[in-house]
Amino acid sequence: MPDISELHLQNLLFDMDEDGVATVTLNRAAKRNALDARTIEELVALFSALPAAGARAVVLRAEGPHFCAGLDLVEHGRAERSPAEFMRLCLRWHEAFNKIEYGGIPVVAALKGAVVGGGLELASSVHIRVMDETTYFGLPEGQRGLFTGGGATIRVPRLIGQARMIDMMLTGRLYAGDEAVAVGLAQYRVQDSEAKALEIARRAAQNTPLSNFAICSGISHMQNMSGLDAAYAEATLAGIVNTQDAAKGRLDSFAQGTAVKIRPD
Repeated sequence: MPDISELHLQNLLFDMDEDGVATVTLNRAAKRNALDARTIEELVALFSALPAAGARAVVLRAEGPHFCAGLDLVEHGRAERSPAEFMRLCLRWHEAFNKIEYGGIPVVAALKGAVVGGGLELASSVHIRVMDETTYFGLPEGQRGLFTGGGATIRVPRLIGQARMIDMMLTGRLYAGDEAVAVGLAQYRVQDSEAKALEIARRAAQNTPLSNFAICSGISHMQNMSGLDAAYAEATLAGIVNTQDAAKGRLDSFAQGTAVKIRPD
């Protein structure tokens, strides 16, 4: 696996501060940050390299007024891919978004403008979504003669339910404002999504890395298991995470602080 400094990024920007809070930026503003094959490969490479680079949390943002307008339809039209070629491309989308969801590092998306099609697939793979007043969500595949290929059928129903997703795809229904938060497409609605996303990422970066890994990887894995298997996996993770020295120290501090608060005069 290449060192993060060796990556040749064209469609993404990357920066990381001294606290391990990384910022990954979609950098195709002229294309409304539509996802072409190169951008997908850069996402795979970058999110594969982030853990070894010492990242403790990530803010995923975008240049320009839109987060992501989905599949780059211009590239798609020019490529004239066969069904097998497009299937392989879809699997690379899955690889990129799985790196985000299962990578064990908290990823917070700062959303604005269009979060549609593949853009919603990307956004649904992160752990926390923060929208601003311009943000709207859509799955317009039905009106374009397309079908989702980057994980929407897996992740979006977890957020909003199967019926709402089918409605979005069949009718082109958009969600925005309070309604988007109410149905589960975003956890926060604020004036400045980037500032709030950075605030959340900084807070998450203060947690122990092992706890964050369990939260940002284990929970997603457990949703794919039977109840009995998930219970075993949860107990195993708890046994590892809850006996780490850092956890013991924090629990001792918390217990002492609580004792002080409840001790009678």
